[in-house]
Amino acid sequence: MVPAFLGNGLLLLGLWRMGDFQRQERPWRQALDRAKLLAIVNVGLCPFLYWQNKMPAQVYFTGAVFLLVLSSLLFLFNLNVVLKQLGAMLPDETLRHETREFTLFNRWLLVLWLVFMTVSVMAVHFGWQERVSQNTWLWAERGGVALLLFFGLTPLAVTMALIWKTKEVIFDGVFDARQ
Repeated sequence: MVPAFLGNGLLLLGLWRMGDFQRQERPWRQALDRAKLLAIVNVGLCPFLYWQNKMPAQVYFTGAVFLLVLSSLLFLFNLNVVLKQLGAMLPDETLRHETREFTLFNRWLLVLWLVFMTVSVMAVHFGWQERVSQNTWLWAERGGVALLLFFGLTPLAVTMALIWKTKEVIFDGVFDARQ
């Protein structure tokens, strides 16, 4: 529970600290406020990871962890919107273009992850595995896991790279301007 709590707490702190930047920009403020709200929800749901691990039979804890996963997915989606808005306000044209293109790509991948996860849950719930051969279902499971990892981890990695690039542009603008 502690690593999840600290990680989500640091994300919330970072978003909170960005709140002083460009207060007059309405799209920026709206995107930042949505991301902050989801970060608060994520911090609040982190203890359920521990409790669900200790009592896995409790449906309430399992539901709360499912809500945490969904909230984290929405948070990553909204964090990409925040990065897009931030990139649009910074003077670097390359960063502006990269954030516009890659955040759109990330959001589509996250939507595909959600759709694919929904289909996977429906397949298990409605017993689709009984309608196909065991070998076909085994290949579908392996392929499904690979697709879920791709659709889930690629936006996370690209978002982290965009955050790093944005930090570099800001630092270069601040420290190069003084020289």
